[in-house]
Amino acid sequence: MTQLPKLLALSAVAVLAACSTVTSGDTDPAAAATGGELTVAGTYPIESLDPHGLTGGSSTGTQLADKAIFSRLVGTDATGKLVGDLAMKWAPGADASEWHFTLRSGVTFSDGSPLTAQDVVDSFNRLMKINGTGAANFTGDTMTAASDTEVVLTAPKPDAAIPGKLTLFFVIPSGVAPDDAAFFTRPVGSGPFTVGKFTPGEVLELVRNDRYTGTAAKLDKVVIRTIPELASRLTALRTGEADVVWGIPDDQLSGLRGDSGLTVESVPSTAVFTMWFNSSILTDAKVRRAIWQAVDFETIIRSLYPETGKLADAPVAPNVLGHVAQKPVKYDPDAAKKALQAAGFDFGRKLRLQFANAEFRPFIQAVASDLAEIGVQVDVLEKEQAVFTQDLLALNWDINFQQLTTPTFDAASNLGRLYPCAAKRNGYCNPSLDSLLADAGAAKDRKERVSLYGKASDIIWRDAVGMYPMSVGIAYAWNSKLRGFQPDPSGLPDFAAVSYAAS
Repeated sequence: MTQLPKLLALSAVAVLAACSTVTSGDTDPAAAATGGELTVAGTYPIESLDPHGLTGGSSTGTQLADKAIFSRLVGTDATGKLVGDLAMKWAPGADASEWHFTLRSGVTFSDGSPLTAQDVVDSFNRLMKINGTGAANFTGDTMTAASDTEVVLTAPKPDAAIPGKLTLFFVIPSGVAPDDAAFFTRPVGSGPFTVGKFTPGEVLELVRNDRYTGTAAKLDKVVIRTIPELASRLTALRTGEADVVWGIPDDQLSGLRGDSGLTVESVPSTAVFTMWFNSSILTDAKVRRAIWQAVDFETIIRSLYPETGKLADAPVAPNVLGHVAQKPVKYDPDAAKKALQAAGFDFGRKLRLQFANAEFRPFIQAVASDLAEIGVQVDVLEKEQAVFTQDLLALNWDINFQQLTTPTFDAASNLGRLYPCAAKRNGYCNPSLDSLLADAGAAKDRKERVSLYGKASDIIWRDAVGMYPMSVGIAYAWNSKLRGFQPDPSGLPDFAAVSYAAS
């Protein structure tokens, strides 16, 4: 699957019909039955259901859950095309600093109360007050209700990427306080599912929302169990204890394909392995670049990810608006060591390399081994997700590894959110980069935006803000009796259209 997403031409914003359900697979009613329970062996823990929380905007587990429980103004389909959810149409003002969203009528929350424009505005205000990771997409923005069915988002400067950024903005009822943890144990939402049971970090049980105003979910229940260890996830899949697993290493795929009861598929994702340097500690770009040059990423990828990995050529994936290929960093350990010596690098100091999730352990160990070959000492720190996130935001690391997705399919929510000086995400600050990112976000013309993001990527790449080893494919495996399951390029599959084959 190498086709690029058909993104909206922002110079002429289209008015789209609302579409809150993606359908795929077998559409013959006789081929599928409603009801039943689906069990998902999740890769990433769901620690919180609060989409506005300090980490809600960046936590893959939270995003997966919130897509099922809440609604958004705008979503994306599997190709990255913007589609309406709560919004039936949207359009910019004269210079894209003002955006108008017309809501679908008749939408209700799972408790039966109507969803109005004020709920949307109050959700936005709550997001901004908490100032979590998602709020960085809307710095200085305000939202007002023009009527019960229209909201207006106003930015301090033109921002053509607003609709794409809103694909990560979820609407909850008015009146939920920023610190209301109790609400999110059994939250009220407007999505296809409601919460039956939630134990943070362990299990989330979703039950069909009978008051959902879109196409009703076909399953009675979806159970998402966090199973951190790969072997346990695959065992659950093979024994039928789990119906869906993804994030499967390449060396396991052939064995799974030999199981007639499973369907296996790999899809290009919006993710790039991203290894930021803490530039407030590793201040010299020559040092950062030399460390990158010392790792044989091509060989590591060929060994560990021959099917789902590809040497990255930019900070964002090829299917993301704003991707522009950069010149590869050539593996040369001898040159790397000489450059570090010339820069006065302290070889006696251990670099703290932090990551979460056991699936990445072999990759991280291979990186540490290559660095050790030239005398760079690395303290590999595998952390629980909550600790990892806390330390990430506190810059309590020297090198940080993430599989960083761009579920908006737009570099504005990746480069534009994470790399400006004000973001304070990796210790790097460059006013020239800030200017390029601001201009890219404001540009209405798609080609101009891509060009500007390309120039920004060149700075990020040359200054080695991080190492960008690999564009990621996501391997999914699921019970062949399932109908309507569609692998998602951001690791956030939609379960509303899924059902079992009829007996």
